[in-house]
Amino acid sequence: MSTSGTRGRSAFAARSVLFPTFPIYIVAMEQSKESIFDGTGVRAWAETIEILTYPVGEPDPNPMFLEKRVYQGSSGAVYPYRMIHHVGDEARLQSYNAVFIENRYLKIMILPELGGRVQMALDKTNDYHFVYYNRVIKPALVGLAGPWISGGIEFNWPQHHRPSTFAPTEFDIEQDPDGSATVWVSEWEKMFRTRSAVGFRLHPDRSVLEIDGRIYNPTPLPQTFLWWANPAVSVNDEYQAVFPPDVTFVFDHGKRDLSRFPVATGNYYKVDYSRGVDISWYRNVPVPTSYMAYHSDYDFVGGYDHGKNSGTLHVADHHISPGKKMWTWGTADFARAWERNLTDTDGPYIELMTGVYTDNQPDFSWLQPGEEKRLTQFFFPFKDAMPVKAASERLVLGLETTGNSGAAVLKVYATEKLTARVKVIHKDTVEAERVFDLAPGQSESWPLQGLEYPEQCVFQVCDSDDVEILRYPAATYGARPPARAAEAAPEPHSVASTEELFLWGRHIEQYRHATFSPEPYYLEVLKRDAHHSDANNALGLRMLKRADFCGAEEFFRTACRRLLERNPNPCNGEPLFNLGLALWFQNRTAEAFDWFSKSGWTASLRSESSFFLARIESSQGRLNQALKHLDTALAGNPAHFRASHMKTVVLRKLGRAAEAAASNRANLKQFPLNHLAVVEQLLQDWSGDWPSFLSGKPHLFCEVLFSYGHSGFREDAISLVNRYEAETEHLDPLPLYVKAFYQNERGDLTGALSTIAKAEEHAGGTSFPNQLELISILQRIRKTGSKAPRAAYELGNFYYATGAYASAHEQWVYVASEIPTFAAVHRNLALSYYNKRDSIAEANRELELAHSLAPEDAQILLELNVLMQRNGRPPSERLETLENHIHAVFSRDDLTVSYIELLNILNQSDRAHDILTSHRFHPWEGGEGKVTDQYKRTLIQIAHNKLNSGLIDEAVSHLEAAKTYPGNLGEGKLPTAEADNEIDFWLSRAYGQLGNEEARMDALRAAAKGDESPTMSFYYNDRPADALFYQALAWRLLGQETRARRLLNRLLDYGEAHLNDSITIDYFAVSLPDFLVFEENLDERNHRFCLYLSGLGKWGLGRTEEAARDFEKVLENDPGHSGAHFAAQLVGSIINNEATRTAECLDAWTTSF
Repeated sequence: MSTSGTRGRSAFAARSVLFPTFPIYIVAMEQSKESIFDGTGVRAWAETIEILTYPVGEPDPNPMFLEKRVYQGSSGAVYPYRMIHHVGDEARLQSYNAVFIENRYLKIMILPELGGRVQMALDKTNDYHFVYYNRVIKPALVGLAGPWISGGIEFNWPQHHRPSTFAPTEFDIEQDPDGSATVWVSEWEKMFRTRSAVGFRLHPDRSVLEIDGRIYNPTPLPQTFLWWANPAVSVNDEYQAVFPPDVTFVFDHGKRDLSRFPVATGNYYKVDYSRGVDISWYRNVPVPTSYMAYHSDYDFVGGYDHGKNSGTLHVADHHISPGKKMWTWGTADFARAWERNLTDTDGPYIELMTGVYTDNQPDFSWLQPGEEKRLTQFFFPFKDAMPVKAASERLVLGLETTGNSGAAVLKVYATEKLTARVKVIHKDTVEAERVFDLAPGQSESWPLQGLEYPEQCVFQVCDSDDVEILRYPAATYGARPPARAAEAAPEPHSVASTEELFLWGRHIEQYRHATFSPEPYYLEVLKRDAHHSDANNALGLRMLKRADFCGAEEFFRTACRRLLERNPNPCNGEPLFNLGLALWFQNRTAEAFDWFSKSGWTASLRSESSFFLARIESSQGRLNQALKHLDTALAGNPAHFRASHMKTVVLRKLGRAAEAAASNRANLKQFPLNHLAVVEQLLQDWSGDWPSFLSGKPHLFCEVLFSYGHSGFREDAISLVNRYEAETEHLDPLPLYVKAFYQNERGDLTGALSTIAKAEEHAGGTSFPNQLELISILQRIRKTGSKAPRAAYELGNFYYATGAYASAHEQWVYVASEIPTFAAVHRNLALSYYNKRDSIAEANRELELAHSLAPEDAQILLELNVLMQRNGRPPSERLETLENHIHAVFSRDDLTVSYIELLNILNQSDRAHDILTSHRFHPWEGGEGKVTDQYKRTLIQIAHNKLNSGLIDEAVSHLEAAKTYPGNLGEGKLPTAEADNEIDFWLSRAYGQLGNEEARMDALRAAAKGDESPTMSFYYNDRPADALFYQALAWRLLGQETRARRLLNRLLDYGEAHLNDSITIDYFAVSLPDFLVFEENLDERNHRFCLYLSGLGKWGLGRTEEAARDFEKVLENDPGHSGAHFAAQLVGSIINNEATRTAECLDAWTTSF
C-alpha cells in the first residue's frame, strides 16, 4: 500500500498497523523457497517484489454521472469513484508488497496493493499453476472505473467487477493454533459503505487454499451485494470446463437466454450450435461467451487441462454458493486481441467464476443493517480424476464409463491424508468395495468390471469411521422446475396487482437495473393505494438515500400510520426504525428515541435499534444507559462491530481503562483488520504510530470519525482530525468539514468557521462524498454563515448522483456565482440543463464556458464534441475545435476516434490513416467496434480515391488491408458480427478492372454473404444493417436480380415500417458501447436509422433522387452521420454526373435492371 499520503516517522506499511500475531518473514526476492521454508508446517511472509507493469492514466477530476450505463447486466454508475480513461504502453518494473503463504504442496502469492487478489497459485507437486499466472501487470479498460487486470483470483463484491479491483487494501498475517496460517485482506468500500475481510488460509497437511470470507453492512440501511470469486485458468485446445453432472442447462447474464449443456443445440451468443456442440471445451466457443449453471445439487465447479493432466476445482456448499460460471473471450481473432491487451506472453485464459449468495450476474442478495454474512470457499489443484462426478474439499471422485459394456474406471484424488472406503451400491446392495490410503495430491484408479447397470449405481466414499464424504449421484429431493429465460419488466400501468407492482419495483432496485427505475412501480402502487406501507417505506428509503430527510419522514409516517391503525404492535417494524432514522438525521433525537424504542420490539431490528438508542444516550452524557443498550445490541448480534467498538469507547469514557483495553483486544481478534479497533488503540495510547490508511483513504477516515463523533465522542473525533492534519501531507477537505461540524456542535463557532476555511483551501472538487452523515454535515455547514462554495459543489455532486437533480442544480448555480472560474461546476450545470431541464441553449453556454476555462480537460472536450454533434454543428467546426486541442484529443482514445471520424467525413482519409497506423488504441470492453469501423471506412475511402485515379493495384491493396486489423487497434475480428460486404463489393470492381475474373467472382460471392434481416446496431456484436445494400448489389451482379430486389425492399420496408417506433434500451442489456453522459433521444436515433435504410433501399431500386432526399434529411438532423454522409456523397456524384469511376459503377449497378 502506498504511503505517499503521510509524512514523518508515522508513514508506514499497511500491514504494520494491524497487529500481526507472529513475526513476518521478510526475504529478498532472489532467495529460493528452500532458504525460507523447510517443507513442514505453513509459512507466511511479506516480501517486496518487482513486476513488469504498464501504467494507467490519472483519475478524471470530473464526477461521472453514468446513470444509464449498463455494466455486467446492472448499473454501471461509478460515483463516488473517479474514472480512469487511459492505460499506457511502456512497461517498467514496479515494486509491490506481495504476501506469500506456502506449505509443502502449494505456494500462493497475494497482492494487497491490487485489490487483495491472488496473483499466483502453484501446485508444487507438479509445478502447475492452477490459476492463471499473469507475469505482467497489464491493465485494460474492463473494470467499472477503468483499469482491470487478468489472471489469479479476483474477489468481486459488492458487485461484479468490483469497483475497487485495482485499488489497495489493508492486510495482516495470522498464525492459527492448529498450525495453519491465514493472510487477511480487507476493504471498507465507499460506494455502498459495506466492508469485507477475506482470509487466505493454508493448513500444514492439505493441498487446499481455503477462503474465509466475511461481508458486513455497517450502515443503518439495507444494502444489496453479490460475491463472485473470479479465478482465471490458462487454457488451450485441450482445456475443458468441469461442471457438475446434473447441470443440463446454462443461463446468460440476467437469465435472458439459456442453452442446453454441455452439448448446445441452439443459437447462443449469435452462434449456431444446432449441429450439437460441446461448449464445455474451450476450443468450441468462438466468441465472447458467459454461461452460468441453472441449478446443481453438487458443491463443485472447475476445469481440466487434458494435455497437462491437471486441473482446478472450487468447492463450496451449494446451498449458499450456487453460482457456477464460465467466461471466455472465445477463440477467434477478437480473443487474441484481448489477450494482447491483457498479457505479454502468458496466453489465453478463461474464468471459472464461483458465486456465493448469488447464482447469476446480476443476482444480488440483501445485507440488513448490522448484518454479517460469512462464506467458505476452497480452491485446489487436482489430477487423474476425470471426468469429475463429485467433489468435496477433501476428495475428488471421477468415474469413466465405457458405454454399455458394464466396465468403468473409478478414480479418487485426495487433498489430505485419508483412508477412503469406496463402495459401489446397486439397489441398496454393496456390489463392490475397496479401501484406499491416500495422501495429499495423490490419485488412485479402480477398474470396475461386470457392472450390469453402472449408470444406476451409487458410488459412495466414506472415511475410516465409515462416515460419508461423497456420493454420486447426489441425493435430490423433488422435481426441479424447468429452466426458462427471465421476463422483462412490464410497464407499471399494465401490472395487475399492487403486490406485483411492489415486487417488480423491489426486483429492479435489488438488481440495480441500469435503465429502469423502481420508483414508477412504487408510485403506481400509491396511485391505487396511497397508504400502502411497503411502497411508502420503499420510497422513504429512496428519499433517505438522497439525504432528503424531510421527504423520507413523510413517506415513513404514512407507512407507520397504515401499520399502526389497527395494531400498535406490527409484525414489520422496519418503517418504524426508518422513521427514527430520518428524525435522527434531522437531529430530532427525542422523537427518534421513541421510534427506535418501538422498532426494537421486532427481534430482527432490536440490535440496530439498540445501537442507535445507545448513540442518543451517550450523546447526552448518559453513558451507563448507553452501555445497557449496547449490551442488548450485541446480545442480538455479536457481529455488530460498530456496537462492539462503541462499547469499548464507553468503557474508556467511564474510566474503566482495563476493561476498555481488554474489549479492544477482543475486537481486534474477533473482526479481522478492524479499522475502528486500530484507531481506538491509538486513542488509548496516543504515542502510537499514525495508521497510514487514515491519511490515504479519506472516506474510511470519515467512517471512523462518525463512529466517534456521531456517538457523542466529538472530542475524540476532533483530536483525530488534528493529528491527521499534522501527519498528512496532502489533506482532503472531507475530514476537515467533519471536524468543523463537531466544533460547531460543541459551541465553538469561531473554530468551526476557521476549519471550514481550511477545508475550502484544500478542496479540489474531487472528494465526491457519499455518506449520509457527511451529507447532513455539509447541509448544516451551508447554514453556519460560511459561504463554503466548495462544500456546496460536493453536495451538488452527491445530489445529482443519487437523483436529487433540483437540489444539485441549486447548489451548482450557487457555486458558479461564487467561483465563476471553476470549470467543473459549469460542466456539471451543462449536464443538468441538458439532461434534466431540456434547456439546450443553457447547456451549450455552460459547457462552452467550462471548455474555455479548462481547454485541455479531455472529458470536457469530449462532451463538447458530443453536444456539438447533437446540436447539428457542421463537422468542419467540430474538427477545428478538436484540432485546437490536439494534445487532449490524443490523450483519450474516444476523442481520437471521433477526430478520425471527422477526418473521414471531411475527405481527409490519408490523415486518418496516419493516425490509425501510428496510435495505440485501448478499447473499453463492450465498446469495441468504433476504431475498427473507422479503420475500414478510412481504407475504403482511400481505395475509392485510388480507383478514381486509376491506381487499381493500390486500391486492391487498401481494400485487402481493411479485412485485417493491425495489432495497434487493440481489437480483433468477431466472426458473428463482421460485415466486409462493402469491402468485397469494391474489391470485385477493382479485380474486374484488372481483368482478374476469378478474383472478381470470388469477391462478389463474398459480398453476397451474410444475414439478410436489417436491425438497428446497438452492441459491438451486432452486424451493421447497411451491409445488406452491398449484399443486394452483389446478388444483382451475380445475376440474382430477384434476390437483390428482395434485400433492397427489406431495407425500404424496414425503414418505412419502423420510422416512428418508440425505442427503449433492451431490458436485459449486459453492456452498452457508450457512456451516455448526455441522454440520447433513441426515437430520433431510430428515425435517422430508418431514413438511412430507406434511402439505401430506394437507391438500390433506382430511385436515386428520392434516396438523396432521405440522406439529406438524416444529415439535417445529424451532420456527423457517417453512413448517410458517404451515401449522400456518392448519390450526389451520380445526380451531378460527376465522372468518377465509383459513381459511374454505382450508377450502373443501381439502375440497370
